Amino acid sequence: MFTIGDFARHGRVSVRMLRHYDATGLLRPAYVDPASGYRYYTAAQLARLNRVIALKELGLTLQQVQEILDERVTTEELRAMLRLRKAELQTAMSAAAMRLVQVEARLRAIESEGQMPTNDIVVKNVPAVRVAELTATAASFEPEDISPVIGPLYDELFRRLRAAGITPTGPGVAYYEDAPDGGGRISVHAAVQVSAPLQDDVFQVLDLPPLDQAATIVHRGSMDAVLPTAQTLARWIDGNGYQSAGYPREINLECPENRDEWVTELQAPVTRA
Repeated sequence: MFTIGDFARHGRVSVRMLRHYDATGLLRPAYVDPASGYRYYTAAQLARLNRVIALKELGLTLQQVQEILDERVTTEELRAMLRLRKAELQTAMSAAAMRLVQVEARLRAIESEGQMPTNDIVVKNVPAVRVAELTATAASFEPEDISPVIGPLYDELFRRLRAAGITPTGPGVAYYEDAPDGGGRISVHAAVQVSAPLQDDVFQVLDLPPLDQAATIVHRGSMDAVLPTAQTLARWIDGNGYQSAGYPREINLECPENRDEWVTELQAPVTRA
């Protein structure tokens, strides 16, 4: 048998944690000396300890761990619990990866402060275009709020277009407006150019109005990392006698499967200051 200290070392846990598991009934000692109260464990109990730690690291509560180890849940229930936790972890990993991209983008924006834009920025007229679109609301204009909204919108839009037998005739056009209910919320429009008649049923087909003047810049890479490009455009607008007249449109020129290879034109409506 092992003393509680030896068992803790072999199990790579703390003595305090073993005492807690004893108190909650998760892992009782094999023997407790009635005179001294010292706890003793066997090597065979390492298997239960390993299961406790593994289930805890999946994010299960101690009560859930106890029910599983005491076989109070079915195998299918256990599978469902683990599948759910797997999905939660994958979502958290995706969110963390997105935050990392945005931190890197913010860092590049800071590093480029005071530098002259090296991107080609062109002021041009943008003609009206007919688009099919779906609309939803995001909590803010920050990338971490926009990306989870616009991606599923486009997936659903293209699904509905296929079902309706409509083929896009041009690139996607994402555009934004302040939401009617205010509070900093944003109406997100996921659109794509079509030649279909005007309609408003399973999706809306409308004529997007022209922009008399738009300052445009091409962004290469994921839209999660668009911040430095957008701020380069903003500095150019401010430094060249223009003022912004709304949110930039995003024209999806190239959208391969690898998001880092996307090519997107930002079209910021402007007027002379």
